[in-house]
Amino acid sequence: MIIRSLKNQLVKNSENVIGLYQSLHQWGSTCPCHGTPIAQCSNPPSQSLQTNHVSPVFISTSTSNAILSSPSPSSSSSTSSYNRSVYNNASVSSIRHDMDLIQKFGSWSSDNRATRRYSSGIIVEPSQTEYAFEMATSNIKFGPGCTHEIGQDLIDLKIKNVCVFADPHLLAMSTTGTGGESPVSVVLHSLKKAGINFVIYSNISIEPTDESFKDAIEFVKNARIPIEGFVAVGGGSTIDTCKAANLYTTFPTDNFLDYVNPIIGLGKPVPGPVKPLIAVPTTAGTGSETTGVSVFDLLELKAKTGIAHKNLKPTLGIVDPHNTFTMPTNVAVASGFDQLCHALESYTAIPYNKRTRTPIRPAYQGSNPISDIWSLKALEMINEYLPTAIENPTDLNARSQVMLAATSAGIGFGNAGVHLCHGMSYAVSGLVRDYKPEGYNVDYPIIPHGMSVCLNAPAVFEFTASANPARHLECARLMGANINNVKDQDAGKILSNQIRKLMKRLKIPDGLKAINYTKDDIPALVQGTLPQHRVTKLSPRPVGVEELTKLFENSMTIY
Repeated sequence: MIIRSLKNQLVKNSENVIGLYQSLHQWGSTCPCHGTPIAQCSNPPSQSLQTNHVSPVFISTSTSNAILSSPSPSSSSSTSSYNRSVYNNASVSSIRHDMDLIQKFGSWSSDNRATRRYSSGIIVEPSQTEYAFEMATSNIKFGPGCTHEIGQDLIDLKIKNVCVFADPHLLAMSTTGTGGESPVSVVLHSLKKAGINFVIYSNISIEPTDESFKDAIEFVKNARIPIEGFVAVGGGSTIDTCKAANLYTTFPTDNFLDYVNPIIGLGKPVPGPVKPLIAVPTTAGTGSETTGVSVFDLLELKAKTGIAHKNLKPTLGIVDPHNTFTMPTNVAVASGFDQLCHALESYTAIPYNKRTRTPIRPAYQGSNPISDIWSLKALEMINEYLPTAIENPTDLNARSQVMLAATSAGIGFGNAGVHLCHGMSYAVSGLVRDYKPEGYNVDYPIIPHGMSVCLNAPAVFEFTASANPARHLECARLMGANINNVKDQDAGKILSNQIRKLMKRLKIPDGLKAINYTKDDIPALVQGTLPQHRVTKLSPRPVGVEELTKLFENSMTIY
C-alpha cells in the first residue's frame, strides 16, 4: 500500500507538471525531462518520471536535429494524448524561461541511456533500437599547393559568380603583400585566371555570433552579382559563417531561430540542397570542411549553439597544408586540441545501436565502425605530429599530417558526433568575461573554441571511462600510454594523464581558473551546458546537474 500510495502521488505530481506546460502558450515552453519545447516533446513529463503513461513515441514534425533522452528500451507504457501544436515565433524571454525550468526540474534520469532524434510525424516504438548507420562527408582534395586548382574546380561545377568569404587577417595579408602567397591571394588569383566573377566578404568574427551571421546574410542578399556558389577561405569561423549565409539566402526565413538546434532554436530541417560551397581551411582543427555543422554564440543569451544538417556540408574541401603556415602559434595549439577532442569524443560516444530508432537518422549518430577508423587514425596522427607542428612550424610533413588528421577527425565526428567536452565548452566560451588569449587579434574577450573544449577533457574522460574502459584504454595507448596489465578501473585516469601531458607540453592554461572562472561560476556553466542535447546526449554516461557540477569543479585546475 505504501508503494501504491507513493506511485499515485508521483502520478499526481507529474500530471501537475503536464498541466503547467499545457498552460504555457509561448514557443519554448520546455519539458523538464527532455529540455525540448513541450510542443515538440515525444513524451509528456510523466514518462520521464516513470509513471508509464506513454507508449508509442510521436516524432514531432518541427525538429530534426534534437538528440534527446528517451526511456530505456525495457520501459513499458500506454498511449496518451497531448497538445503538440508548434509555435512559430520564438523570443529570447521564452528561451530564458525554458532554461530556468530546466535548472529547476533538474537532471535527466541515469537510466535513460538511449537517444532519440525528432524528425517527422511517425510513430516509433521506444523499444526499437537503431540497427544501421549512415556515412556522409564532403568531397576532399588533399595536397600541398592544391589551392591553386580552385578556379578549375568552380569551372567543373559550372559556376561563374561566387561570394568569397575570407578571414580578414588573411585578406589583409593578400592586399598588402606582407603575407607572400597567402591563402586568400592564391584563391583570388586562381579565380581571376579561370574567369570567375566574385565579391568578397570579410567581416567575420573569430567566434561567430548571431549578429555576425546576420550581417553576412545581408551582404549576400545585396551582392552586386547573382551568387551561384560560395568559397570560404579561413578557419572554422569563416567556413561556419559561410554555411549560415548560404543556408539563409538559399532558404530565407522570417525567424532566424528556425534552423537553430533545439532547445534554443526550432530545429527545422534544411528544406533541400543549398548552393555549392568550396571550403579552404587555413587552420588544422575544426574539420568544418567535412561537416554540416555551423556554430555560433547567441549574444543575448550568452549561449553557444548552432545549426546541424547534412545539406550544409561543403561540396568540396580543399585541404592544403601550405595554408596553415599563416597560423599564429596559439591558434595552431587551440586548433590541434579541438581535433584531439573530436577524435576522442567520437570514438567514446554512445554506440549507434544503443540509440532509439527513428525515421530519419541524425547527423550525429553515435560511434560506429567506420567513424571509429577515421577517429582512431586521427588520434594516432595527432599524438605523433602535433607537438612537432607546433614546436617546429616550418616542418611541412608535420603540418601536412596534422592537417590530414583534422580532416580525418572531422569525418569521424561528423558522423558519430561529440559529447561532453564540446557540450561543456559552449558554456565556457559563451560566458567569457575578460579573457583575451595571446596570438588572437581581437579587442574583446574570447576563449578560443579548442581551448574551451580541451580544458574539460581530463575530467570528462576520467568520468566516462567506466562506460567502456576498453575504448578509453585504446585511446590512451594511441597517445603513448603503456596499457599492459592495466585494470579497467584505471582506464579513465590513464587516458586523462596522457591528455594532461600533451596540454602541459603545448602550454594550455591550467584549467578554468587560469581563464578567470571561479567556483562561483559553476552553476551558470552547468545551466549553459544543460540545453546542449545534440552533443551531451551522446555521452556514454548520462549527466545532469550533479554530474556536470562535479566535472566543472574538477576542471578548475588541471596540472
